[in-house]
Amino acid sequence: MVPFLLLGALVLGIDQLSKYIIRTTFQPNESLPVIKSIFHLTYIHNPGAAFGILAYKTPVFVGVTLLVVLIILAAYHYLTPERVYLRLALAMMLGGALGNLLDRLRFGYVIDFLDFRIWPVFNLADMAIVGGVILLCWELLGPAGEQGKSL
Repeated sequence: MVPFLLLGALVLGIDQLSKYIIRTTFQPNESLPVIKSIFHLTYIHNPGAAFGILAYKTPVFVGVTLLVVLIILAAYHYLTPERVYLRLALAMMLGGALGNLLDRLRFGYVIDFLDFRIWPVFNLADMAIVGGVILLCWELLGPAGEQGKSL
């Protein structure tokens, strides 16, 4: 349980540190080209979910996130130690979910700043959640003989 919680805390910490740096360095809606027309750091407040849907429904997002966190913790409890990739996926999703939850509870919105110009602006918590979901799907839907192998 300790490595799982440490990884989740690491994801949460890196997410919150990155958002702190953006929040204290940029003004809202300010953008800095890192690779012009390809990748910018753009500080935005996202009061909704992915793509800004359901804007200003913070209580709904808080409730759903708390439910997801409980499901992740319950799922982890039933995993055998050999299910390394599943444990990794759940830890990534937990840390990401908590990172965005903390933003919603503190500010009423999520801080986003990674801007690839062809996709809505997102953050490191979003990356951890998506990466965790991809890893979870890969592990659950992959060849049965390869599931659960250690790193």
